[in-house]
Amino acid sequence: MPWLPKRQPDKLYLSAATREEDVNSASEETTTATDAPASLNYVALGDSLAVGTGAYYRSYVDRYAEHLKADTGTPVSVINLGRDGQTSFELLNALRDNASWRRAVSAAHVVTLNIGFNDLGRAGEAYENGTCGGADGRECLRAAVQTFEENWDAIIAELLSLRSTSDTLIRTIGMGHTPRIFVDDAATTWPSEGKIEDLRVLKPYVGEVNKHIAKTAADKDVPYVEVHLEEGHVNPDGVHPNDEGYRVIAEQLRELGYGSLEVD
Repeated sequence: MPWLPKRQPDKLYLSAATREEDVNSASEETTTATDAPASLNYVALGDSLAVGTGAYYRSYVDRYAEHLKADTGTPVSVINLGRDGQTSFELLNALRDNASWRRAVSAAHVVTLNIGFNDLGRAGEAYENGTCGGADGRECLRAAVQTFEENWDAIIAELLSLRSTSDTLIRTIGMGHTPRIFVDDAATTWPSEGKIEDLRVLKPYVGEVNKHIAKTAADKDVPYVEVHLEEGHVNPDGVHPNDEGYRVIAEQLRELGYGSLEVD
């Protein structure tokens, strides 16, 4: 996710494709999961939202896995490939080029996906630094939307080349989880630094991205939730959900049902 307090820069720009130890771990977990046909293999793709950054307890991935187990009566093996700071470009490259990730997705019965906030977040940083370009200083934000939409379409195509919605539970999440984007009054202040970060500049661009995600998801028969959290559901960093926020996201995914996995 973008705009973390400066004490966490190592998380913001971490590339998923370069974390060899995580790739090896994912490969081992995939082998275990595919050797256990009585369980559901759940692969989570995404950024720090999938990781659970900002939570004291668990991410939406862990909570959704618990719902899957409770509601279907089937054990669930989780491979969480979410990465702090991941962009749509990095996720697309991993799905195309990382053999371990491709094996994991190919063996999945359940896949969840969230991505895109870092694409806009990095452009937002350029806007605040005065390096975004354009007559209105927002050219990089418009470019980020276009690039994300192209990457998103390619991510969905890659995902559906590995798994079909006819036999796989695929769910995706929009980017409305940060309420400070949508407020109309004062700018946001970081509690840790007293630094003004006006997240509202992202509002129209997040709206464009969410419309694209929703349309593509509908066209490809991928159920979609647009999460709008309250202030009380957000971590003090102002961007990530807290435990209650992640609980809300998992519940909204649960409300989509389980399709062919659903048990009466």
